Formats: sequence, structure tokens, C-alpha cells
Amino acid sequence: MSAAISVSGRRVECAEDQSILEAFLRAGVWMPNSCNQGTCGTCKLQVLCGDVDHRDSPLETLTADERASGLALACQARPLVETEVALHGSEMGRTTHVLRDLTATVVGVEDIARDTRRILLGLEEPLAFSAGQYVELLVPGTAERRPYSLANTAEEDKVLELHVRRVPGGVASEWLFGPVAVGDRVEVCGPLGDFHVPDADDDEGEPMVLIGGGTGLAPLLGIARTALARHPDRTAVLYYGVRTGADLYNTDRLAELAERYRGFSFVTVLSRETRPGHRGGYAPDAFVEDIASARGWSGWLCGSPALVEAGVKAFKRRRMAPRLIHREKFEPATPRPALAEIYQETPG
Repeated sequence: MSAAISVSGRRVECAEDQSILEAFLRAGVWMPNSCNQGTCGTCKLQVLCGDVDHRDSPLETLTADERASGLALACQARPLVETEVALHGSEMGRTTHVLRDLTATVVGVEDIARDTRRILLGLEEPLAFSAGQYVELLVPGTAERRPYSLANTAEEDKVLELHVRRVPGGVASEWLFGPVAVGDRVEVCGPLGDFHVPDADDDEGEPMVLIGGGTGLAPLLGIARTALARHPDRTAVLYYGVRTGADLYNTDRLAELAERYRGFSFVTVLSRETRPGHRGGYAPDAFVEDIASARGWSGWLCGSPALVEAGVKAFKRRRMAPRLIHREKFEPATPRPALAEIYQETPG
């Protein structure tokens, strides 16, 4: 049975099998969201009246005290009766793209690095999204969904580009590194996530630094290309960290960007190998070594929790304002029915 849920005067119906977050996003109502599996806490909200079922909300993310005080995770909870909520620590008013279900066709499968593939999905109709967001794929023959970041800009809305890293024994890996083939039909849900470029009117062209680990490069490609197209003279530095040279990919695309935009540069960082032309160590450390001050810069981080946490510390060490730090963690998988296992483990 459905139940109505409202926030800031917007009222939508939430189906019995829907989370509060999904109901709002499908109605085009923005709510903060990131992992959408209950591990990050980005979507916490305050229940003002009514009642919710917390379902699979982890105690590590939503404590017993928080539940008692009326907090809930929008990505997990559903209303039991007509319920009103308010965003916790966020403000309404942001634009969003409507969450949609689409059927895509696999139009490209390419090995681009050790244990890394590029998957191209063709759509019959465009998908509106912002560069940096992600989509979920339904793994054929299962009820499992897996999220993958888009490497696209918003204008590239008919063929979605995903970068996938092999995870031994992973349900999605067995499919995407096994029987998947050009011509296959795939169920896609998206867009999702708050890791994306701001609207053009809000983009002031400030200098930016991007740090990605492994396939965390994917959304940074879309973000960097969008930001540079808007402000061709802006300063933008991308640090790309992997374990060894065999894990590197898309350096040719980064070199093309550096040739096209004089303010763009990139640094490849290898943590487990020494090679000429590449830095050794870890990407956040390389940033600290290179940039004396990042005051007034925006920062973009995507990869493993360790990389993201180290990157946040590095940005703050170089005086970057916290409000200008954007992050996307590839959290460990938490299999649950109808929920996404969060990405693949990212090297770097």
C-alpha cells in the first residue's frame, strides 16, 4: 500500500516497495544522495510528523539515538502513514534530473587496462543527467543492481560510457567480464548521486583540482571536460592514481585535453611501481607537494574511501574551503535486495 510523503510543500506517493529517496527522485524532487545503500548518511532527513519503517538502515549510519530523535535515511526508509519530512542539514531549491528506468543496448565492450573495461550503452531516447552522476544496471538473471559512474558530459546523452573494474567473484564482474556482448539489452536506472558539476549559472570558473583512483577517473573525465568547455582558460589539475602502469588507461584522452586547454594538466601516480614519466606514491601526496595553496579552488575526489579521506585532508591542508570539496567514495559492497552494491574496489 502506498503512503504520501511531503517535503517543503511537495507531496508525492511512495509505493510499498519504494524508498522515500526513490519516490522523491522519480517525482523530480531533489534530495541529497550519494551511495544509496545506507552507508554514507548523505540522505539523512528529519521526520516532522507521521511514521517511517527504517527497514535495512544500518546502525553504523543511523544510530538508535538518531532514530529516537526522528532522523531517517531516505534511501532506506519508507513512510507507513502520511508523513512530512525535512532535509537534515541541507536546503531545498536545487534542480534535479528525474530518476528514470530505461532499456539500453550494449554497443561497445573494450578492455582498456588490466582488469578494466569500457562498456558503452546506447539509448533509444536521451537521458538527462549532470556530468559526474551515475546509473544503476540490473544484472541479467538476478534482482541485483550495480552502480557505475558516467564518464560522459551532459551533451553525450545517447551513448553512456562506463568504466568497470573486475572484482573476483562479483556478480556484476562475472557478467561484464564474461558473457556480455554487443547487442545485449540492459536495464538502466538513473541518474543518481550528488557528485556532479554545478549548474552553468553557478559555475564561477574557479581553479580546480581533481583526484581519482582507478575507475574513479570516469566521472572526473565528464566533470573536467564540462568545466573546461565552460571556462576554457580555467586552471585545472587532475591527479590520477593507480597501483602500476598496467592499471593506467585514458591517458591519451587526458593528453588531448592538455593540448586543447592550456590551463589543464594531469599527473599520473603509481603506488606500487616506479616508471619513468610517472610519479611514485599516492595522488593526494603529489597534490600537496605541487600546490602551495588551494584557497579559492574547488576540489573533486573519486575513488576508494582511503583515497577520498586522504584527499579531503590534503585539500584542507592547502586551505581549500570545505564547501568547495566534492567527493564520491566507492564504498565496499553491501548486497541487499533491490539495492545497489557500490561500485568496484578502486586501486590507488
